[in-house]
Amino acid sequence: MSAPHGRRAGVTGIGVVAPNGTSTDTFWKAIQAGVSVLDRVTREGCEHLPLRVAGEVRGFEPAATIEERFLVQTDRFTHFAMAAADLALEDARFDQADLSDSPFIAGVVTAAGSGGGEFGQRELQRLWGKGSRFVGPYQSIAWFYAASTGQISIRRGFKGPCSVVAADEAGGLDALAHAARAVGRGTDVIVAGSTEAPLAPYSGVCQLGYPELSTASDPARAYRPFTADACGFVPAEGGAMLVVEELGSARERGVPVRAVVAGHASTFTGASCWEQSREGLAQAIRGALDEAGCAPEEIDVVFADALGIPAADRAEALAIADVLGAHGSRVPVTAPKTGIGRGYCAAPVLDTAAAVLAMEHDLIPPTPHVFDLCHDLDLVTVRARPAELRTALILSRGLMGSNSALVLRHSASDAS
Repeated sequence: MSAPHGRRAGVTGIGVVAPNGTSTDTFWKAIQAGVSVLDRVTREGCEHLPLRVAGEVRGFEPAATIEERFLVQTDRFTHFAMAAADLALEDARFDQADLSDSPFIAGVVTAAGSGGGEFGQRELQRLWGKGSRFVGPYQSIAWFYAASTGQISIRRGFKGPCSVVAADEAGGLDALAHAARAVGRGTDVIVAGSTEAPLAPYSGVCQLGYPELSTASDPARAYRPFTADACGFVPAEGGAMLVVEELGSARERGVPVRAVVAGHASTFTGASCWEQSREGLAQAIRGALDEAGCAPEEIDVVFADALGIPAADRAEALAIADVLGAHGSRVPVTAPKTGIGRGYCAAPVLDTAAAVLAMEHDLIPPTPHVFDLCHDLDLVTVRARPAELRTALILSRGLMGSNSALVLRHSASDAS
């Protein structure tokens, strides 16, 4: 996205902590191979919930990389965020020395759907079971959806624009757009993204109110969007953080720009109004293409929202066709989240990370568990598909009605 005075934003770093890998390399290897890690929920206290299948992050040891003083005052979703931010900043070769001129050149923006449910539940149990004197002082901040932004900025000494986006699942894409626009207004670096930890008992019970949630018990059949057997989505924890940086700043630091954030738009069509989401999502796609100066036929791959509800899947397929026209039935579409779960706000950020990696490798990752497609889409299934990728479209919708679209361009092909 360009600013009036010519400042433009690109991705220079990626950090992933996901069910299929706690590094960007392992994440990419898993999704390009079409590996599914969906499995039975094993988190303590969730055994008797109707939620049977999810994407869990296993083998993650926050104490290995995060200082104890931060661990004790934060929830699992913030542990994911701090670890992913570390990985993204390392990938972008950005460290404290880069703040020598001013700490105001760097900021943070995150999105979160539910915040620190596990931490909050534990402290409330102490309140009811033992009394107020046993409630820790960090209860007031650890559960809050702004905690990740606050803790990353404090830990890293970033004093530039710091914010939190509340736009349900689509907020993940909106956070990246906020970052790009902050760069356009004068900030050099923004750490942006989303991580979620919805697999605690209290959080799990809250999700049972979503009619779109899959309660199927077979991991191979629990999340199958764009098929006749679609029965909802499977939740996931983890997420990704990206370093969104001004292109001139990246050149000065001598780091490569992995992709250019070219365009974004968002709309709102109401909670669970999936038929109406066709129009809303189409309008978001048009807006993103317009801002990117991108013609429909330039889109080389679409990373789909892929909710897994028949009405929502149909609306998404039609929205793609409405905007991309005849190209919409030919452009490759993928939804690698069917192998890791739909991590609420984190899902489209993981899709964005996957899109950057796909453009770098000219390889479209497949959509696990989906074989019998019942929509007019060229959905990539079974195995990855080689393709020359220069422009990617990422789509996201929220259960409460938000719709967002983001356009990325390969840095070598961006001429705007």
